[in-house]
Amino acid sequence: MKRSIFRLMMTFAAVSSPAFRMSAQTEALVQTAATIKPSQPLKGDSVPDAAAVPQKTPFANSLSALVIQHRRPLDQRGINVFEAPKRDTVTFRGSRLAWGAAFSQQFQSLAHHNTAEALVVDGVNRNALMPIGAGFNNSVANLYLDAQLSEGIRVTVTTYMSSARHKETWVKDGYILIDKSPIDLPVLNSLMKDMTVRVGQFETNYGDAHFRRSDNGQGFYNPFIGNLIMDAFTVEIGGEAYYRPTSGLIAMVGITSGQDEGTVTKPGNRGPAYLAKLGFDRQLSPLLRARLTGSLYRVAKSPENVLFAGDRAGSRYQYVLENNAADVGVQSWAGSIQPGFGSKVTAAVINPFIKYGALELFGNAERVTGLDEGERVVRTVNQYAADLVYRLWSDRMYVAGRYNSLHGSLPGNDAARVTRSQLGAGWFVNQNMLLKGEWVRQRYAGFASTDIRSGGHFQGFMLEAAVGF
Repeated sequence: MKRSIFRLMMTFAAVSSPAFRMSAQTEALVQTAATIKPSQPLKGDSVPDAAAVPQKTPFANSLSALVIQHRRPLDQRGINVFEAPKRDTVTFRGSRLAWGAAFSQQFQSLAHHNTAEALVVDGVNRNALMPIGAGFNNSVANLYLDAQLSEGIRVTVTTYMSSARHKETWVKDGYILIDKSPIDLPVLNSLMKDMTVRVGQFETNYGDAHFRRSDNGQGFYNPFIGNLIMDAFTVEIGGEAYYRPTSGLIAMVGITSGQDEGTVTKPGNRGPAYLAKLGFDRQLSPLLRARLTGSLYRVAKSPENVLFAGDRAGSRYQYVLENNAADVGVQSWAGSIQPGFGSKVTAAVINPFIKYGALELFGNAERVTGLDEGERVVRTVNQYAADLVYRLWSDRMYVAGRYNSLHGSLPGNDAARVTRSQLGAGWFVNQNMLLKGEWVRQRYAGFASTDIRSGGHFQGFMLEAAVGF
């Protein structure tokens, strides 16, 4: 983390130094950006597309206005924003360059236990749990760079400055988002009024849970600290095309590489991944917003698909149900379940979201089938989750509860079942600072007696401080 912060400081120092000279045009743009009034959310159902309405906050926009078009805010304004807004309130005022960052620090006080039989390898019991106690996890940070190239066209690059898995700097993604035709032709201009195209290496838009999860340093969007037990998150190379008219309809199709890294090797063992999403998101009244989507992801062959193992940042729960010889490479996803569908996977999920006044309900109903290398019998895993969030004190605080269950066939465990209960609460110190806490309990059943997770459970408290700007 110290090295990452040093790199960040050196970057800003270089940009601020006399040796880094901006053109007169760039200086004018920077000065103009500083004088733009904060953009205000649209009210009521004047815009049926609810995705265009950012979360209202009780705070003034103390840092700066939104100057990049079609971009999800990194602070409290980004809560309950799903796909990047098609019809936002940011006026195009020329090319721009914008930096952003998100930082998170957790304090963990969890205890774990299991009843697995001893499994001695080279004199070490591999089923003995790592002794853990209260303490701080590694600080994590994201760095964001956005460039507004022209009206409706922007480029985004996200970098993990420090994470549980990679203490060195690690680029997460980079892509171009096109919401307006770069060619001034009437037919293209008309088409792009409702279309969005994204191309590059990006977080694939499978399901809606990935919009509400914690992403390394970015913890603002998640009302809890941990993500789902089976966490669908991967960054792949490809493209997505969206159709979002003003009625609130959402339709998306995409094709990606099916892997989180580019490669030209093993051509006979890999194929593209196809994904699609269909649903609606509409502000039905000033108080009621409703969203319902269904998503599909399918890859027929891959040497290493990581739809449920692509989180390069790692788990928020450190070393739970891990053995006493675990290292950072082993415990990266402690507490989560990876179904092991590395060669073939078909995943489908339905996500309802309802917001009525201060009350929010989000659901996740998911069914996944697939194979890993060497397997011949298709396995199936089902996951269900429900979040209930109530916001109070003019959105300065919230309380939340989640129940998450998973059951199905995992490698070596044909009838595995995992359940997780979470109770959370948060306080927004201001628009860019969030303090939150969580009580969590997770239980494992149906695992083989020689599996370290047999009879396993962990529970306790977590605290997290998050900053986003």
